Amino acid sequence: MGQTIACVNQKGGVGKTTTVVNLATYLALSGRRVLVVDLDPQGNATSGFGIDKSTIDRSMYGALVDGLPLRDVVIPNVIDGLSLAPSAIELSGAEVELVSLERRDRRLARALDGVAGTYDWILVDGPPSLGLLTVNALTAADAVLIPIQCEYYALEGLTQLTATVNLVRDHLNPGLEINGVVLTMYDARTKLSAEVADEVRRHLGNAVYDTVIPRSVRLSEAPSYGQPIALYRADSRGAEAYASLAAEFITRAESTTRTQPVRQPVQAGAA
Repeated sequence: MGQTIACVNQKGGVGKTTTVVNLATYLALSGRRVLVVDLDPQGNATSGFGIDKSTIDRSMYGALVDGLPLRDVVIPNVIDGLSLAPSAIELSGAEVELVSLERRDRRLARALDGVAGTYDWILVDGPPSLGLLTVNALTAADAVLIPIQCEYYALEGLTQLTATVNLVRDHLNPGLEINGVVLTMYDARTKLSAEVADEVRRHLGNAVYDTVIPRSVRLSEAPSYGQPIALYRADSRGAEAYASLAAEFITRAESTTRTQPVRQPVQAGAA
């Protein structure tokens, strides 16, 4: 299998890191070998696994900018079967430093070559922007996973994101696909969430996962304890949703029918 999935959305607060941390955890709990690459300078995926960023000597900054072998950066088995390539505060300057480096858009791809075949899945948590770090994530990835929150203007910005994906596909990574779109922060008590979910499915069709991630207090609490939801509250609605998403993710990966790329920019609607 050995796929690299970039989880990206230039909008912040859409559940991107929550999805990476919890999807990766349930994939590992299913017996898969998983690596999470924290490419977000905020380092929320790193702290979400209980790693204190201030204690990290080697991070993705070293792998991208200094050419440090990724195996020297990875923290093995933060959860059984799941390893982490952590972020650190220095990564916030990488966007500027990468500009002058050779093959600046392929630094992550080169780093991942060093661990090829080691993992069943590599999940890359990209930053909430469309800069060089995100381009590196897209260039290194086999497919893109896009979380979209069930809130007003949910599709705003998706046009720009899909245009960026298409540009990377056309010029840097011809094999890049859309793995799927995950609806997050769904509130069953509101009509708006249902309307947004309907609109996203109308625009993107079967690219959208059936599993919907609910708005959940437990999901919000888990990072403050440095635990994925599976370890913090496995009996919660959020845990059940991510367990279901992981099962659906595996089923899609094992299916012979691959999701078609989203070639045309999506027109953002009022929802």
